[in-house]
Amino acid sequence: MQVIETDIPVVRRIVPKRFGDARGWFSETYRADVLAKAGIADVFIQDNQSFSAPQGTVRGLHFQRAPMAQAKLIRVLSGAILDVAVDLRRDSPTYGQHVAVRLDAEAGEQLYVPIGFGHGFCTLVPDTMVAYKVAGGVYSPEHDGALLWNDPALGIAWPVTEAEAQLSDKDRVAPRLAELSPPF
Repeated sequence: MQVIETDIPVVRRIVPKRFGDARGWFSETYRADVLAKAGIADVFIQDNQSFSAPQGTVRGLHFQRAPMAQAKLIRVLSGAILDVAVDLRRDSPTYGQHVAVRLDAEAGEQLYVPIGFGHGFCTLVPDTMVAYKVAGGVYSPEHDGALLWNDPALGIAWPVTEAEAQLSDKDRVAPRLAELSPPF
């Protein structure tokens, strides 16, 4: 398993090794000891899974405030996504900047998003299933927050237009970065 820094070093790409033969392949998708050596020592307490039927489904950008803030380890079980993490740490030199990584079931890469980031993704193909491990706090509606997915100030090159995006009501009306009191 390889752990690779992104443009925002605390956000990491995780590349599990696959062992293949005529039957298919096998891969360790999570190893606490390997991740801890790379500085990811979170205790994951919840697993989530989402299924998005249409291509162009956008989920996010979501976060939870303290004391229920969450770190996430995201992977795609079927299909493909553009996965995005936005730095929302008020004192960070990369505040408001983002990392965008293509994740798909075929390659098996994962993205680690630490506490302090908004997270979201857009499905690149129909029938996409995403799983992610959560560390920190369990889901808490009282601590739930969102950032407008297509806020121009973020500069995210989403693969869909606003008209094409399949959004929840919550994500459609989330505040822009300039309207958001820094949550971390």
